[in-house]
Amino acid sequence: MERALLVRHAESTASLAGTVNGVPSAGVALSPLGRRQAEELAAVLADEPIGVVAVTGFPRTVETAELALRGRHVPRIVVPELNDPDYGDFEGGSLDAFRDWAAAHTATERPPGGRESRAEIAARYARGFRTLAERPEAVVAAVLHSLPIAYALAVLDGRNPRAKERLIEYATVYEVEGAALERAAERLAAWAEAPTW
Repeated sequence: MERALLVRHAESTASLAGTVNGVPSAGVALSPLGRRQAEELAAVLADEPIGVVAVTGFPRTVETAELALRGRHVPRIVVPELNDPDYGDFEGGSLDAFRDWAAAHTATERPPGGRESRAEIAARYARGFRTLAERPEAVVAAVLHSLPIAYALAVLDGRNPRAKERLIEYATVYEVEGAALERAAERLAAWAEAPTW
């Protein structure tokens, strides 16, 4: 892979409500605004020679990719390693409440009822980014969630992930060279083994 086009999914109904959804089977779809954002993304991607689009196991990433690439014959792969976190007992609740909990706890702590810590999530994301970096296509589009993109951009900017990362804008493209994405995967994996908070 020469270039990755990392895109957060368009606004979902959960995003609109300010709630978290880490269970793919919940079937959270795009909001009406989200559908428009995904359709507008089509114009941004129109001239990109995308060889494959990667999505996660969540309908909101699939729907965004379908609308953004409508009319184009682009193969789709699912990379579950880049799924949103398991929010545990926060599932379906307030995003702000989860972010406040995250800011007050170490990267090795799992949320109440959760199955993975932020360090474990970062290690999972590293595996997912390696999967993308190893693709044979020259240009890979990846419709993901806010956190994996925020973690990748953080380490590419030379800093470690933070307990409370900024939220990535909906349906916005972040272009990353293939070699840089490999470095991001390595740095995330290394950080996950010795987290700094």
